[in-house]
Amino acid sequence: MNILPFTKTYGGRTVLRFPGAALEPGRVYAVIGANGSGKSTLARVAAGAVPADQNSRILDRPVKLGYMPQRSHPFRMSTRANILLPGGEPERADMLMEALGLTALARRRARGLSGGETARMALARVLMRPWELLILDEPTASMDMESAMLAEHLLTQYREETNCAILLITHDLPQARRLAEAALFLHSGQLWEFGPAEAVLHRPKKAETRRFLTFYGGENSAARE
Repeated sequence: MNILPFTKTYGGRTVLRFPGAALEPGRVYAVIGANGSGKSTLARVAAGAVPADQNSRILDRPVKLGYMPQRSHPFRMSTRANILLPGGEPERADMLMEALGLTALARRRARGLSGGETARMALARVLMRPWELLILDEPTASMDMESAMLAEHLLTQYREETNCAILLITHDLPQARRLAEAALFLHSGQLWEFGPAEAVLHRPKKAETRRFLTFYGGENSAARE
């Protein structure tokens, strides 16, 4: 499937000018960049949550699409009932809760969960069904290290089971290196690099990418070049 070229403008200012990208089934695409670079805008437009300036479909064909926004919404019901909202077998909801350490919270009102617990619930909810394209906007940002590791393991399993493409917006460069086969670097509302994760995250071509990795990446190889 392809994300078609588009622009997105807010208040007369173009915040993202995207040239398009081809996404292959069974691959994780990490979208990286500084705050304000257009990462969440790409997620929202690709997911159909907001329209592009062109006000037309951004994917080149209809796909079964799942989307976890950066701010997940808990509905006024139990944690388990929230997870069951997309449909699917109750046994799968139980499996996902166990995998994400939510079993003890199944009957708790979802509005009373912590930020990390809400994120785990939202991830379980979006993984209830098989998608062709799964768009995740900072899915583990509010999770502690242990929960994030559980989430990453579950995402790897889900990708293997469904062969879906995953568009992963993340500020966590080690996470991008662990999970992604390809990476997109956004800078000032434009796509500056797109290619194999090993190349973009360790041997970037653009000076802007190298500066970003040096500042945010700590021990990454680009910082030592």
